Amino acid sequence: MRPSRFVATLAGLAAVAALWHSGLALAQQGGAPAAGNAPAASPPAASPPAASPPAASPPATSAPAAAAPPATAGEVFGEDVVLAPKTIVYVSGQATWDRAFESIQDAIRAVNGFLQKQGLTAAGPAMTIYTSTDDSGFKFKAGVPVEKAPSPAPQGDLAVGESPSGKALKYVHRGSYDGMDTTYEAITNQLDDKGLEAQDQFVEVYVTDPLTTPEDKLVIEVYVPLR
Repeated sequence: MRPSRFVATLAGLAAVAALWHSGLALAQQGGAPAAGNAPAASPPAASPPAASPPAASPPATSAPAAAAPPATAGEVFGEDVVLAPKTIVYVSGQATWDRAFESIQDAIRAVNGFLQKQGLTAAGPAMTIYTSTDDSGFKFKAGVPVEKAPSPAPQGDLAVGESPSGKALKYVHRGSYDGMDTTYEAITNQLDDKGLEAQDQFVEVYVTDPLTTPEDKLVIEVYVPLR
């Protein structure tokens, strides 16, 4: 399913929304009713009048524009925030869209395993930084914040870096990761409506543990850094 930074700017968000989007609803096609057996005509009775043609099916309607997901009391969809940089231990990777969430989970498991071996404690919830996207998939950095960079530094697929910082808009998604298309489409619509320009990146912060929380109970904060 969400990092160094996006190769596409706002178009990247629109691409994510389009790739997640399930498509337009199909119009229900009306069929003509089956004709029953006509009663035997008694001579010299007149032929019965011709049956009226069935009513035409109503035209297909377009799917409504995505609305902002429901917010809890006091929550703002697109809240202005300032992100503080955090030291994170992360795994860089790439994934196809059909394995998005599974790939992110695998990366976070690898980071958690390293922290446990080093006796380190997470300093906040896990996060994913999306660095580039295209029709086939995306590249990302998924990791966990720590108080300070571990020493010795991690090897192999693991690395230490800094999370994005500066002015951003904050959004909240609740529910299955498969429903992220609705959230990203609403984000894209809001950015377009307000004429805002996003940086070439966005960040997902997993308020609930993405490894243990049932998907329908997920709470994910999405941060869109602004130019």
